[in-house]
Amino acid sequence: MLDLDHIIEDVRNCKLIPEYQIEELCRLAQELLLQESNIQLIDTPVTICGDIHGQLHDLITLFKIAKEPPQTKYLFLGDFVDRGFYSLETFLLLLCYKLRYSDRVYLIRGNHESRQITSVYGFYDECMRKYGSANVWRYCCEVFDYLALGACIVSPLGGEDAVFCVHGGLSPAVASIDAIRLIDRKQEVPHEGSMCDLLWSDPEENIPAWAVSPRGAGYLFGYTETEKFLYKNRISLIARAHQLVMEGYKELFDGGLVTVWSAPNYCYRCGNVAAVLSLDDQLNRTYTTFDSVIQGGTEVPSKKPVADYFL
Repeated sequence: MLDLDHIIEDVRNCKLIPEYQIEELCRLAQELLLQESNIQLIDTPVTICGDIHGQLHDLITLFKIAKEPPQTKYLFLGDFVDRGFYSLETFLLLLCYKLRYSDRVYLIRGNHESRQITSVYGFYDECMRKYGSANVWRYCCEVFDYLALGACIVSPLGGEDAVFCVHGGLSPAVASIDAIRLIDRKQEVPHEGSMCDLLWSDPEENIPAWAVSPRGAGYLFGYTETEKFLYKNRISLIARAHQLVMEGYKELFDGGLVTVWSAPNYCYRCGNVAAVLSLDDQLNRTYTTFDSVIQGGTEVPSKKPVADYFL
């Protein structure tokens, strides 16, 4: 039996967790996530967090500001790994909290929770450097395949309004939230199609409907498509992550969509602040911003540079 509290303490202190414990942790996480649907139904109040990207110490700061689980209910919108120096510790910490407080911590999949992307942008190399083999990376990738694709936040007080949460954005192949429930999510992220779009697409103010994405996957979508999706699905807001926002969050389309970014000073050099979004029982929005704990001159582990990536 795993001592989750002990593992949480070790991970927060950047101590290496034995490989056999990580294997067991990932197995238990798969069993738990298997019970969850593609779209998680979450009651308010809840705090929504965007990309973390392996910035463990900033994640710990986030918990200090918004309170530790289970005091606060959390929804993380994916991209837990890559770029930062502590991708493994970040993902393991969130998995431990998910297993420890399953109805207080929710995780959905980002475009970086994939074998192809993590092989290039840092997570694979980090696992190899820390453990000398790809076993730990493989265990984590198997968990990625079981992560939900989105969430729907509702108030326990009732009412028709809801908030739809996804990592990237909309898809021309998905008109309704119910259609997402039918996707077979237990696979590596495809290069195209509805599952790919949900994890890769971006909003764009200057287009009427759909456009090709410069990322090479997913689409750009505009005001019209956003309004149609909101109306058809009886939701008041789309909350998503996926794009660096220098101010930590950015509302678009008359407040019908918000991008939340929770990795301050992204890549330890971008100089941005981070934010989380809290929703109360009336679905009122409160944004909390915070700065990085790693500033200029702070020691960070040496690491070979990774390939450039469209922010």
